Amino acid sequence: MTKREDLRNIAIVAHVDHGKTTLVDQMLRQSGTFRENQVVAERVMDNNDLERERGITILAKNTSIHYKDVKINVIDTPGHADFGGEVERVLKMVDGVILLVDAAEGPMPQTRFVLQKALQMGHKVIVVINKIDRPDQRVDEVVDEVLDLLISLDANDEQLDSPVLFCSGRDGTASLSPQTPGVDLVPLMDAILEHIDPPVIEEDGATQMLVSSIDYNEYVGRVCIGKIERGSMVKNQEIKICEYHGAHEPYSAKIVNLYQIEGLNRVPVDSASAGDIVCISGIADITIGDTVCSPDAVEPLPFVKISEPTVEMTFSVNNSPFAGKEGKFVTSRHLRERLMRELLKDVSLRVSETDSTESFRVAGRGEMHLSILIETMRREGYEFMVGAPKVLYKEENGKKLEPVERFVCDVPSEYMGAVMEKLGSRKGELIQMSPAGDRMRLEYLVPSRGLFGYKNEFLTDTRGEGVMSTVFDSYAPYKGDITGRSTGSLVAFETGEAVTYGLYNAQDRGVMFITPGTPVYEGMIVGMSPKAEDINVNVCKKKHVTNMRASGSDEALRLVPPRIMSLDACIEFISDDELIEVTPENLRLRKAILSNTQRAKVKFGGKN
Repeated sequence: MTKREDLRNIAIVAHVDHGKTTLVDQMLRQSGTFRENQVVAERVMDNNDLERERGITILAKNTSIHYKDVKINVIDTPGHADFGGEVERVLKMVDGVILLVDAAEGPMPQTRFVLQKALQMGHKVIVVINKIDRPDQRVDEVVDEVLDLLISLDANDEQLDSPVLFCSGRDGTASLSPQTPGVDLVPLMDAILEHIDPPVIEEDGATQMLVSSIDYNEYVGRVCIGKIERGSMVKNQEIKICEYHGAHEPYSAKIVNLYQIEGLNRVPVDSASAGDIVCISGIADITIGDTVCSPDAVEPLPFVKISEPTVEMTFSVNNSPFAGKEGKFVTSRHLRERLMRELLKDVSLRVSETDSTESFRVAGRGEMHLSILIETMRREGYEFMVGAPKVLYKEENGKKLEPVERFVCDVPSEYMGAVMEKLGSRKGELIQMSPAGDRMRLEYLVPSRGLFGYKNEFLTDTRGEGVMSTVFDSYAPYKGDITGRSTGSLVAFETGEAVTYGLYNAQDRGVMFITPGTPVYEGMIVGMSPKAEDINVNVCKKKHVTNMRASGSDEALRLVPPRIMSLDACIEFISDDELIEVTPENLRLRKAILSNTQRAKVKFGGKN
């Protein structure tokens, strides 16, 4: 066994929005990856449109920098809890982690989750307190909170003795003391070389590599990414693909193309040795968790168990009156193929058939996880319907168990009462309450189903000043019924085009979602009623023309601006008997049963 002193493999882990991607940007700039005069977008690693729009990282990204003749492979990981599957996998490829913590917010639920995974794997940690230039920073308190977190997660002595650096990712500076302003990121680079162990490798052994991530390319098909654990790899090498749990028989294959990551590019290479992170193309059926071996030493590596999905939604073929008008891919075959293709690169997703050939159950790690998939498919030209999210229950020893989330929020003190009242009604259990600067930090254990549709309420209750985040905690005994949505829907009475007069009369009933000129059909949801029951409204009603003129009758009708619903807002809004019609051009809310008469019959038990 030898150490590769010329190499370091690290991952950057943190809660969402704590500045991972911005810090990686600066590391790339200062290591000379970009030319002096090169124009580079901010958050260059977030190259997916959805990532740039939402300001979050969805997929783990590999990059590399060179510093003092050492190649540092850096993996930028997602911070949102719903993409925890990505983080779990990539931690297998690295030898240490940089834990990024916001100097004002301190450790958050996802910080705890990713740190726990890293500590369990025995990785060394470098703690980086980021955003120290924030006016509301509380550096000293945050350092103590990180130490408390390490102790509570049973870190060993070496991990407890982790170096702490103070950074401003935006300015690209790091220092060893919060009082001493940094100049550049050299202290951080030095800490990586000093503190993170180089890969310990077996150069002469037979080839062995665990596939930790999958990318898909239209031209070359699947591209698998992993770290060579033993031996070396050469282009055109004959190999065997096997799997630890015996999901498939070992089969022969060939390395058609071999790449290493340099900066933001994949560079073709002829060979690579143990410790290197490489990309391989040319193997059609390879999947995450497979091991690439020499034909004469077929030894699969154990694969980290990915956390199970907790939320599911039904995806089905669009059957509304407007079906097939706006989408490119509309059939059940198209839908099935696309969902199966997503499984190739997303191991946290589950897709199962239903009794109907027209619909599929899709389970994921949370609402955000599934909404990203829906939005991606929509942009690719797919047209389909999705139902309301449902939690996945378990049964153990005859007891019904449900998923419970760890919910943490920072709220101004004056709005604390409203938040506590709402979470109490949603079966939330308060486990900790502590002051954080001039705000209060509340920590709850809340059933996953209790948080459906809560985000908008939370923002309303805290006048937009509250910050909330959740991460899956555990399965716990069923906590009883939770009152669902307290509002009803305004449902279109007939098919046609919404007109100003009809909307003007309907807006007294509640909040409208549509504008004049919007095509509607019977059973489509056009607004929200403050009352608990649904109300049928005729938004296509036109004003009768008469030859009588009265003073004021010709004045313009004033419409209240409608609430334009985003995909996330739609998912939060719909109840069990409602669906979202998703097309490349529109999002429509609708009732599962479109006919008003049919719905009334079902509601009143089939009475005529």
